[in-house]
Amino acid sequence: MQNKNVRNIKKEVLSDNWYTLNKFSFEYRRPDGIWETQEREAYDRGNGAAILLYNKSKKTVVLTRQFRMPTYVNGNEDGMMIEACAGLLDGDNPEDCIRKEVEEETGYRIRDVQRVYETFMSPGSVTEILYLFIGAYEARMKVGEGGGADHETENIEVLEYPVEMVLEMMRTGAIRDAKTIILLQYAKINGLFS
Repeated sequence: MQNKNVRNIKKEVLSDNWYTLNKFSFEYRRPDGIWETQEREAYDRGNGAAILLYNKSKKTVVLTRQFRMPTYVNGNEDGMMIEACAGLLDGDNPEDCIRKEVEEETGYRIRDVQRVYETFMSPGSVTEILYLFIGAYEARMKVGEGGGADHETENIEVLEYPVEMVLEMMRTGAIRDAKTIILLQYAKINGLFS
């Protein structure tokens, strides 16, 4: 449904390097009925998917660790982030995307994934919808080393931790990634490990 309080949208591409940065000019009708011109920039990197891999019997999760430049330049001391496995859809549907990302990043080949949320992670500046999943893993599903696709220069470290440890890491700030926190809270609230 179109918003009747928005009209005359104009888009200008400011950068199309790594992803696309657009500047939008538009008119917005305020609650008092007056139309005002506004400008906003929006970063378009496409939509993505993320998953919390869990093993209920072992009470463990598989996460990844990698360098994230934006966090480094904003005070994350070493730039390293512990995260749930994730990736851009790149034209795939979310389920196929996350299965492919799991194998590339963690080395596990999983079939069954359950979508739990669709989120806008930073709606004030990024257009991305992030589809969040959970999926069970077992040792027999390990088919490779993981670490990410070579051509993507990800240099991903695969981590398997007890769930109580990652919940504590979340509480202490050792895990600061929003998608990972949301998925861990989902697991805790929904009793995945009880």
